[in-house]
Amino acid sequence: MSRTPVSPRTARRLPVALFLGAAALTSLTAASAAGGLFGQRAQALASDAWSQAEDDFADLRDAGRDNVIRFWTRTTSSAKAARRARERVAVTPSVGSLGSSTPSTGTDSSPVLSSGGRVSSNSSRPRVVNLPLPVPAVDKSSAAYTRFKGWVDSAVAGSRGYGFSAAEAALMYQLSPEAKYCTLAIQMVEEQVTAAESAIAGGGRPAVAGDSYLEVGPMIADVASTMTACAGSITSSQRTRWSAYAEQAVWNVWNYNSAQWGGRAQPWSGWSVTNPGNNYYYSFVEATMYWALASGSSTWFNFLRDNKLAAMQTYFARLPGGGSSEGTGYGTSHMRLFSLYRIWRDATGYDLANASSHASDSIPYWIHATVPTMDRFAPIGDQARSSVPDLYDYHRRLVLEARSVNTNPVIQNQATWWLNNISIARMGSGFNYRYDLLPAGTTATVPTDLVYHARGAGHLFARTGWTRDAMWVAIVAGPYNESHAHQDQGSFTLFSGDWLAVTANIWSHSGINQGTDVHNLVRFVRNGTVARQCESTTKASTMTVTPGSGGAFTADANLTPSFCNADAVTNWQRNFNFANRRLTVRDTFSITSGTTATFQVNVPVAPTLVNSREATAGRLRVRVLEPANATINSNFSSGKYVEDGARFRIDVQGGTTGYVVELSEI
Repeated sequence: MSRTPVSPRTARRLPVALFLGAAALTSLTAASAAGGLFGQRAQALASDAWSQAEDDFADLRDAGRDNVIRFWTRTTSSAKAARRARERVAVTPSVGSLGSSTPSTGTDSSPVLSSGGRVSSNSSRPRVVNLPLPVPAVDKSSAAYTRFKGWVDSAVAGSRGYGFSAAEAALMYQLSPEAKYCTLAIQMVEEQVTAAESAIAGGGRPAVAGDSYLEVGPMIADVASTMTACAGSITSSQRTRWSAYAEQAVWNVWNYNSAQWGGRAQPWSGWSVTNPGNNYYYSFVEATMYWALASGSSTWFNFLRDNKLAAMQTYFARLPGGGSSEGTGYGTSHMRLFSLYRIWRDATGYDLANASSHASDSIPYWIHATVPTMDRFAPIGDQARSSVPDLYDYHRRLVLEARSVNTNPVIQNQATWWLNNISIARMGSGFNYRYDLLPAGTTATVPTDLVYHARGAGHLFARTGWTRDAMWVAIVAGPYNESHAHQDQGSFTLFSGDWLAVTANIWSHSGINQGTDVHNLVRFVRNGTVARQCESTTKASTMTVTPGSGGAFTADANLTPSFCNADAVTNWQRNFNFANRRLTVRDTFSITSGTTATFQVNVPVAPTLVNSREATAGRLRVRVLEPANATINSNFSSGKYVEDGARFRIDVQGGTTGYVVELSEI
């Protein structure tokens, strides 16, 4: 069941490597322009920065954009201060800050670090050197290029497809410099800015501020990409107004308490501005990166480099094995993360992607998270785009982006194998066509490992082989520290040809049912209330994994830290043993007086009770081995523990200190 994506909705935008203007923001005293809708510092940006860079842009455009921009930077003392402060709010309002009603004269309004220092607006000033195309060399005889060009040409002809963006028209101009593409890109950005001006004039917020600035990345990327690719076709007035708008939007993101539009206070929550693990963060960084590179602002460049990218780098160094703590649904936002790595590498020469193993590990992560039939994936966490975990364009793009920044040929070739074998052979939605311009490679290597443990995210995958009839299992035991993650610590999923045992969340309408009821684990209930697992940044479940041969493994999980408190459960250990297409789960727990423990398995079809200790559901057999008094509840009604009613659940009851249950294939 498909719905408009809740997030990452902005994933349909292709980041494009941008030109870097030679000028930095050096004056904050210009008079208000365009009615002062965006604030006076923002207005000053346009005439100063873009006028100085205009000749460079025109020369580069006429030369066919064969040059690349790089920043040659070195670590400064301000960078060290920023790294020390990376987990905290990094920008606070300053005198004369953007959007103020009084021009700031001679005031340092560069971003203020939480440590108290400022990012120097004069350090590591960028300079222009060789600029390549914003995507790798494109074969213009390829089907991917033909499809993308047709998509853009349709928009030029007046039929803009769903999700079409100005950045796509700007990219097409860079690939084929025909004026019609810039005409469309400019028209679309002008529409965006004019609508923003109208909203602000009426005392409101522009669309870019909607949903906690979730769309700020692709919207400012549209502005920046068009101002870069079509610089010679943009009027001075447009450049001034667009620049003021983009500057204000980026400033508001990081200065959320003091955000304003047209001099009116418009504060917002600041959701996830300090959390590199959240999908919103990538939109914020995208907007800042595009604008820093397009405008030539060393203020934003230094702030980004020393603070937000440094925090991102530190965060992902703690996620060996790849994947996302948000799960596999919102985890597709990493397609944007890896694209940001590529932009930064091409602009500065600095390789964020390979500063840790996370980006490289994310390729085998997704290979192993894909079920043997190569059409679905492990449904971990919220599944907001579609509750049914079918592979989609976003997954293809994620691996294409990860492959583009990977330096390990073995992993690149495994990515090629996956891309050649999944059910999404090419992008299905028009707004994703441009991502097929990223090379999928020509040499494919079949993976050899059958067990994969992403230790950072706490996700384990195993299979009996790499054929489509293999049995596959997924287990969750690790950190629970993101809002889109679930109360699923200790849960498992079993697949062979189809789902044998899987979270009931995949049959819901919303895809965001997070409670323990919908997962395959032990449900602890005290005095009628289900014991909750809670998000925490200080404690986490742990799991040790010992691989065997043929995909076999044993895994020991300590799940006690996952609970909010010890009111119901004081200890829960879970052992998994997988071999010979059979999963045996051994639970050992300690519970308080008034608490019951139920071993539960959510299944897609109505179960049949064979006897009090054995049940079948389709091709799945569930047998209770211990304790002797444990029985399978014969009530297999669907229940209402998801909003649409779940499928079916097998409950094993009677254990007071533990269970041993075997799941096998019929």
